[in-house]
Amino acid sequence: MKRILNYIDGNFCEPISGSWIDNIAPATGKVYSQIPDSGAADVENAYQAAAKAFPGWSTTSYTERSRIMSRLADLIGENLEALALAESIDNGKPVSLAKTVDIPRAESNIRFYATAIMHFSSEAHIMENAAVNYTNRKPIGVVGCISPWNLPLYLFTWKIAPALASGNCVVAKPSEVTPMTAFMLSELCTKAGLPKGVFNIVHGLGTKAGDAIISHPEIKAISFTGGTATGAYIASKAAPMFKKLSLELGGKNPNIIFDDCDFDRMLTTTVHSSFANQGQICLCGSRIFVQRGIYDRFKAAFVEKVSRMVPGHPQNPDTKFGALVSKPHMEKVLEYIELAKSEGGTVLCGGTKFDPADDELKGGYYVLPTVIEGLHYACRTNQEEIFGPVVTITPFDTDEEVLVMANSVKYGLSATVWTTDLNRAHKFSGQLETGIVWVNCWLVRDLRTPFGGVKASGVGREGGFEALHFFTEPQNVCIQLH
Repeated sequence: MKRILNYIDGNFCEPISGSWIDNIAPATGKVYSQIPDSGAADVENAYQAAAKAFPGWSTTSYTERSRIMSRLADLIGENLEALALAESIDNGKPVSLAKTVDIPRAESNIRFYATAIMHFSSEAHIMENAAVNYTNRKPIGVVGCISPWNLPLYLFTWKIAPALASGNCVVAKPSEVTPMTAFMLSELCTKAGLPKGVFNIVHGLGTKAGDAIISHPEIKAISFTGGTATGAYIASKAAPMFKKLSLELGGKNPNIIFDDCDFDRMLTTTVHSSFANQGQICLCGSRIFVQRGIYDRFKAAFVEKVSRMVPGHPQNPDTKFGALVSKPHMEKVLEYIELAKSEGGTVLCGGTKFDPADDELKGGYYVLPTVIEGLHYACRTNQEEIFGPVVTITPFDTDEEVLVMANSVKYGLSATVWTTDLNRAHKFSGQLETGIVWVNCWLVRDLRTPFGGVKASGVGREGGFEALHFFTEPQNVCIQLH
């Protein structure tokens, strides 16, 4: 049985408690490794290592930081196959998805910030004949990064890359559900030459290891991606200690399809944006609103395509739809399908657990991609985040009507709009209460732009120079002219 280890002060170590947590492969439902059941003592050791390393790392030149991080990005690329396979086993997602999206984007995250730090600029303001003001941006110190299970390495690196590039030292906790690629990354950090203590990984439960990170009085900032309820808890603990917070939380994203859209392009992308990674992406469009003129055509074509999506072995290179991440999550998704039925919804396809023919997969966590119609936009199924392969479809008549439905939820992460009317695209997008709007596309990301949501989808922004700003503190220097 393989045991994943904590990575503290450049060394691999067992949990101080001596306790371990089983790591289960979603495709089979079987234990395939164990992770440390870490607690406050492990986090304290990681903090001490990071605090010791901070003076040296924070004064390391941009050029040297960039060189080390670029080497780390190279190593991620060189180990793409192994990392993708590990993520597929760990997460249940198709290995093809991990190879083409998750691992390449993790590499891009590291490489972007390795180069961005070389172009990071400060501001200067001249007061005529009086003074010159300039602003330094200084690293905060030791920061905490807590990442989710759905895009394990991709979102892990999105947090740690700007933190390290800007001169901070990190105590990080990956999800206990998907720890393997973070463990493999720690091995690559050693090979890349990252100094000891600069980056530390503590594995374990959120209620123990995660809570110790957010509660630590000397960890100055917390970057967290996960559920809204957990984000609220983190804010309640961290805010009284005046920690900086970046919280990327839940979503209940609308996909709004007008009757003047490019139908074929829209249909292909909508299938993908609804069910990519088994619907376990915070940006998936789980509420589909279709203008009435093309509703019947869309319903028939969409259901036909979705009905042909059959879950398969995640490690098969031809598989496009894999397993859900865990048994409790699968049960949650199935409960929401039953809720939708009780609320008057009609299941057009899917709606049940999938029973694989392969005996090896019999204990896995598979749910058929599910399409439901006939629900009121304000019902629980259309208001609460399911985070699985379940979408609802609803017809609408006017722009004003669908805008009310789209904005009715407490979340505001992203939205997708399909129209060939440029004026409508601009006007309607501006009226949506979301942090991101994709028009005639989905998940097109430019790392130079900020990422995040509004309302219950979080506070702060990741991506671009926004992340470098988050992990630094501005210091104004005023020099009087004589």
